[in-house]
Amino acid sequence: MGKPKRHLLATAEQTSSPPAELAEGQSIARVRKIEGNNLYSVDLPSGKEPLLVELPSRFRSQIWIKLGGFVVVDQNAFENRNNKLDGEIANIVRDEKQWRKQAYWPSEFVKQSTYPDDSENEESTVGKMPPSDEET
Repeated sequence: MGKPKRHLLATAEQTSSPPAELAEGQSIARVRKIEGNNLYSVDLPSGKEPLLVELPSRFRSQIWIKLGGFVVVDQNAFENRNNKLDGEIANIVRDEKQWRKQAYWPSEFVKQSTYPDDSENEESTVGKMPPSDEET
């Protein structure tokens, strides 16, 4: 039997708004790769090597994490354990626009446009006529 709907709503409410400040040992990270069952490789804004973090059971099968999305990582969660995990996902950034307004949002994670800039490409062919035989 699945989890009650009240658990789903409570989890969604918890992740919908950003906290006033991050706790000691927490930082915002970008999801780089899905490593396995509830394990994710994330990049910190400092640019160090990626961390391997675990998704806690309260988020599993309720909130989905997409590649390139942002999460709050608690590095103190597995500090005393000797294993390959570097931390635990404490929160998932769902409304990125609200989170970016917070003072603790790292400046290294700038907003990327979803469409490539046309100036980098040669020429856009949308709406143009193909060259005629006389022009070639």
